[in-house]
Amino acid sequence: MSSGRCWRCVARAPENLKYRLLHSHSRSVLHFQQHAFFSTTSPNLALPTPKSRPSKLGTGPPRRGEKTTYARKKKKPSESKARPPAPGERKALRKRIVLSNTNALEVPGMQDFTAESMGNANLQGQVVGIPGPVVDQLRAMEAFKTCQGWGLFRRPGMLVREETVSHGKLVQSMSDPQNTDTVRRIYVGERGSGKSTMLLQAMTMAFLQNWVVINFPEGQDLTIGHTEYGPLPGSSPPLYHQKTYTAALLSRLARANPILSTLRLSLPHPSFPTPLQPNISLDRLALLGASDPEIAHPVFLALWAELRAPTTPSHPRPKLLLALDGLAHVMRNSAYRSPAFTPIHAHDLALVRFFTDHLSGAAPLPNGGMVLAATSASNHPNVLTLQFKLRQIEAAQDPDRAAALPSPIQPFLTATGQEYDPVPRPQPFVRYDERVMRVLGGVRPEGGIEVQRLEGLSREEARGLMEYWARSGMMRKEVSEGLVGEKWTVSGGGVVGELERGCVRMRV
Repeated sequence: MSSGRCWRCVARAPENLKYRLLHSHSRSVLHFQQHAFFSTTSPNLALPTPKSRPSKLGTGPPRRGEKTTYARKKKKPSESKARPPAPGERKALRKRIVLSNTNALEVPGMQDFTAESMGNANLQGQVVGIPGPVVDQLRAMEAFKTCQGWGLFRRPGMLVREETVSHGKLVQSMSDPQNTDTVRRIYVGERGSGKSTMLLQAMTMAFLQNWVVINFPEGQDLTIGHTEYGPLPGSSPPLYHQKTYTAALLSRLARANPILSTLRLSLPHPSFPTPLQPNISLDRLALLGASDPEIAHPVFLALWAELRAPTTPSHPRPKLLLALDGLAHVMRNSAYRSPAFTPIHAHDLALVRFFTDHLSGAAPLPNGGMVLAATSASNHPNVLTLQFKLRQIEAAQDPDRAAALPSPIQPFLTATGQEYDPVPRPQPFVRYDERVMRVLGGVRPEGGIEVQRLEGLSREEARGLMEYWARSGMMRKEVSEGLVGEKWTVSGGGVVGELERGCVRMRV
């Protein structure tokens, strides 16, 4: 390494200065020897630098012949180690009905609802128990709803309200073999007013009087396209039958009506697909169709023909009750399609046509009975024709009540001297469904369909219901006049659904 100093200048310098220069030069040399400015050892021994891979997304243009993809790699879904639910398990859990709560207190002195007491006005405002055999029949008919709170109490019970007493008296009078009248009624009301419970009470009375009950638990099950369907051979105009639903209906019918085991076949059925035993019981006939969906519809028609046969001493026939909940779903186009892919009207389905013919009176009940339907305020499609006809029939039944309701055109008609008719008339610019209009009849049908509106409970009925809740341990307050008035007012004037929500389900 060359030094920055001139050796000639050092030789000419004095001795003391020469010593100092030489000493400083030796120290700098040692310094540079200990601290080298560079070294080739580390780069030679190091691994070669890896070539950088281009990013998948890439920042520059792709090379010639290079395939570029910008798709992100999808993450693998996490596999659950839990056991998957079996087919139908979720639906069974969703529709499970619990009718007893062993933690609830048993109400002492609770009476049972019997055939003799169903028209007793002294029971109004009390909660009575449903007998055990009738509970099994109602469960088989799927009359209980999951939203009705049956699992809160020790045993199923029902409130005897004013409408219950009047209906009980009607059932008792119609149970006379000489009475062959047919009652066709539709229950309407706001949400939680007890329409489905009224159908359940009507079925309870029919079972106690040994009637045959046929129940369609939900009208939407027939029309929303969840069951298989097919054209009915030989029908004109074309009808469509639902063989799987019909088989399930026959199964419920056989399990819920033990009286069918005492009734025998009395009519010939030459068009039946298979030979029938001459003296077969009607419950075995129903189970025959329940076990084979392919012949379920012919079995249902044969069974219904036997039930409508005239009563004779050797072949007595009971009264009949037809019930359907969710009427609006069967008064419009269904979710099914024809071979031309046009919507199938609900009245072109064989089971719906069966019910609407009896509701309208086109198909009578020779031995008498009831055809009941209920609308739903929580799950209903907007069917303008049905709403208009229900208002029309209700106003025709009680013109004074309809006249007391506010009307936007009544002041104009009164001021101009015109007569005001409280019965609504069809609007000229609204398209109504003619098939629904024919089913629900004219404006003032004589002996036709009756519309019964269920309103709130009275204060006495609300008090009896709250006392039952308190004795069951579900309401931990003293039932006083002040509390009854408060809950009755808050529940919209005794709407039973709101009353239950405020007293039992909502606790602070």
